[in-house]
Parts: sequence; C-alpha cells; structure tokens
Amino acid sequence: MSEMAETRMSPRERLTRGLTYSAVGPVDVTRGVVGLGVQSAQSTASELRRRYRKGRLAREIATAQEAIAQELAAAQQVVANLPQVLQEARRSQRRSKLRPWVIAGGVTVVVLAGGAAAFSVVRRSWQPEPSLRPPSVEVQPRP
Repeated sequence: MSEMAETRMSPRERLTRGLTYSAVGPVDVTRGVVGLGVQSAQSTASELRRRYRKGRLAREIATAQEAIAQELAAAQQVVANLPQVLQEARRSQRRSKLRPWVIAGGVTVVVLAGGAAAFSVVRRSWQPEPSLRPPSVEVQPRP
C-alpha cells in the first residue's frame, strides 16, 4: 500500500495552481486569496508590534538620558564644590591635636607585637621538636 504524502502548499502556490487548473480553480483561488489575506494580516500585526516596541524603547531611552543628565549635573556640582570641601578638611585637620597620640599608640602596638613574636620564638627554641618517626629502640626499661 502506497500512501501519498500530502505536502502543504503556501497560499501563493495554491492561488497559482487554482488559476492554472480550471477544475479545482474556484476552490483553490478562494483558499489562496483567503490565505494571502491571513498572511497579510499577520505581517501587518507583527509590523505594528515592532513599531510599538520601538516607540516604547525610544521613550525608555529618552527617560534614561534625562536621568543621566541629572546625575551628570549633580556630579558637576560636587566637583565644583570639591576645592572648598578639601580646604575645610585641611583646616579641621590642622586643628587636631590628637595626631601625636595616635602615632604614639601605633608605635606602642608595633613594639608590643614585635616583643610577643620574639618571646614566642625564644620559647619555642627551648622545647625539643617532636620526631615524626617512631623510636627505633624500646623506650621501656627491662627489668
């Protein structure tokens, strides 16, 4: 039994075949015209969707550009005020009498840490290092 595989025709092929053959012509012509109309409607709908998305994207880009412009203006204002802020920071830094105490405290901490490290090294040098090998002779004395 041989089965004939029916291949699907596009609306354009169907219209062409319908116009070519007169017996099945009216049916194929009708189906071809309807198919072309459906394809045209789908194409138009997809184009409208694309244009809508493109318009929405353009609006989003415009909004982002406005936000970036505002951020840039704020950054320019901060940069313009930077010399004044630095000058005030230097003035307040000169008035501080705390700095010598901070340096003395840092030196004290370093000296104590060095002393602790030296003590640890000296203490470890007095203790014998344990051997990683088992003893070669019996450790227990004989009676």
